[in-house]
Amino acid sequence: MNAPRVLDLRGLQPPEPMERALEALDLVDGGATLELILEREPHPLYRILARNGYTAAARWEPDGCRVTIRKSGA
Repeated sequence: MNAPRVLDLRGLQPPEPMERALEALDLVDGGATLELILEREPHPLYRILARNGYTAAARWEPDGCRVTIRKSGA
């Protein structure tokens, strides 16, 4: 498995964090993982990911909400 690609999206104004996250999904193939660092949990993004065959798991850490995204079945 490849090391996760990490995107720090804190400090960006909406809708830029969502746009950048969606653009980065192209990197999540062949078992790769995308990790987002955000200031809040991205609930609207979860619906988009699920509809397009991705799974997401969020966890809160001192630096913010970290969301790990993988292609389903990968």
